[in-house]
Amino acid sequence: MRSISTRSGQSNRPSGSKAYVNGISGTDALSLRPPYEARKLSPMSHSRRPSRRPQEGPSETQLLLGNEALAQGALDAGLSAAYAYPGTPSTEITEYVLRSPEVASGDVVSHWTANEKTALEAALGASYTGRRAMASMKHVGLNVAADPFVNSAIAGVHGGLLINVADDPSMHSSQNEQDSRVYLDLALIPCVEPADQQEAYAAPAHAFELSERHRIPVLIRLTTRLSHSRGTITTGQRRPRNPFSLPADPKRYIVLPALARVSYARLVECQAEFVRESDESPFNRYADGPDRSLGIIACGIAYGYLLDVVDEGWRHPILKIGQYPIPEALVRRMTETCDRILILEEGYPYVEAKLRGLPTRPTPIVHGRLTGHVPRTGELTPQAVADALELGALPSAEPSSIPAPRPPALCPGCPHADTCKVLNEALGPRPEGGVVFSDIGCYTLGALPPYESIDTCVEMGASITMAKGAAAMGLHPAVALIGDSTFTHSGLTGLLDCVNENAHVTIVIVDNLTIAMTGGQPSSAKDRLATICAGLGVAWDHIRSIEPHPRRHADNVRVVREEIAHPGPSVIIAQRECVQTARRRARKSLTGEGSAP
Repeated sequence: MRSISTRSGQSNRPSGSKAYVNGISGTDALSLRPPYEARKLSPMSHSRRPSRRPQEGPSETQLLLGNEALAQGALDAGLSAAYAYPGTPSTEITEYVLRSPEVASGDVVSHWTANEKTALEAALGASYTGRRAMASMKHVGLNVAADPFVNSAIAGVHGGLLINVADDPSMHSSQNEQDSRVYLDLALIPCVEPADQQEAYAAPAHAFELSERHRIPVLIRLTTRLSHSRGTITTGQRRPRNPFSLPADPKRYIVLPALARVSYARLVECQAEFVRESDESPFNRYADGPDRSLGIIACGIAYGYLLDVVDEGWRHPILKIGQYPIPEALVRRMTETCDRILILEEGYPYVEAKLRGLPTRPTPIVHGRLTGHVPRTGELTPQAVADALELGALPSAEPSSIPAPRPPALCPGCPHADTCKVLNEALGPRPEGGVVFSDIGCYTLGALPPYESIDTCVEMGASITMAKGAAAMGLHPAVALIGDSTFTHSGLTGLLDCVNENAHVTIVIVDNLTIAMTGGQPSSAKDRLATICAGLGVAWDHIRSIEPHPRRHADNVRVVREEIAHPGPSVIIAQRECVQTARRRARKSLTGEGSAP
């Protein structure tokens, strides 16, 4: 990897500096600390701790995940409605809201939805009534919600509307590491990107005000390390929830071409004001330095990584970006005064590509992911930042020898394991025995040894429609493997296509009665899958139910073979409860947890 020399007679190497996970080190001499001061963080973790009690005083200190800090900030900013489809690393936002006293009292409405599109549409409907609302999702979920995302920017909002999106660089639990900031150019809306947990808490109040001031939805972008690391936050004064009210100009919600053209023109006219807002935003901050041979632009959490590796003697200008559109005046200040610019950003080279231009601007020289000075793929780390600045190896502890490496695997006793064994025997060797088009969920681990039962996994819902397309070209057997929640998320329309085309496909819906991969959220079609399939037109004779269990193995193999032989669409529902939720339920039954006093 290339690096940028910062040697100018001054040492910038941190000496015994504190390297927190996404933390903020001491840089008060240059006033680099963000307006929402971060405190020391604990390692990456997930939480099932109960939400806090409603805040009565002016402020209190809490230790929260970045996701939880955002949720708390939204509640304190007058949130009335929150909707989401669970997806790592965003899930804890809505879990925290659902555990809150505001939801328990009925003051705030919050639900898991069938998919991200319906979550955003429900939040848009709540905004129509003047209430503050938000929809939360992971980055690939924004693809599913793209239609209402773009069109809500044209129609506008009444009550404040936030779209919280958690990106997953390094693909810890995702099929890509797309950067949600790219969608800003499509929808032409503002975005807030917190640098730490305190900013995650402050972001909803700021974004709600921005949303209502311009009648526009606002995106809040998190990334995995901020979402899943803890930091102490100081809460602010709670704001009352908006009263019910209807928009004075409801016709803007009718996006017929004649009306949409007017709304789109208004949106375009707002762009200059959005840039001005960014230039004056508390989330954007310029710290000058005497050595302008190099300037650094650090976006979102990358700002925390930068402060982990520089000390109080840092001599180069730094521009922190935490609100978009890109603050043009602040960027211009750096481009007009610095010889070279290093851009640090989590995800795609979004800011870097815009600054480099096409053709590439000759001055100042812009370095970043596109030039190899920062790794092109994967998460940023403090060490990657230090390497780009030629600061050498950072202090680090020796890796613990206690944790043993464990590859991902299905849980012992998982019903999906039994389903995989059934498919392997029913189909025989692949590809001669056919192809299993799989979907996204715990059962995707069936691709790994010892099962090696599935042949594809592309995106949610693709199993059924890929099987249909392959069957139309002569592939047989063409089997789709899809989970119960994924089926209601993105599989219904594919099954309807199969019915309409009388496709020779066999769809196996693995129903473990929960959304297991993200922690056991309720499945939208629990105990209704057969009825839904029949309603879409699948013949009742070819909607079969099996129990994926070793004692039923031979019968299950026979059922699968019978339905593969059927020259039309058939559905097999493999239903047995997730072993983790079953254990949890049994534990609660033994301890009386959750029962009435």
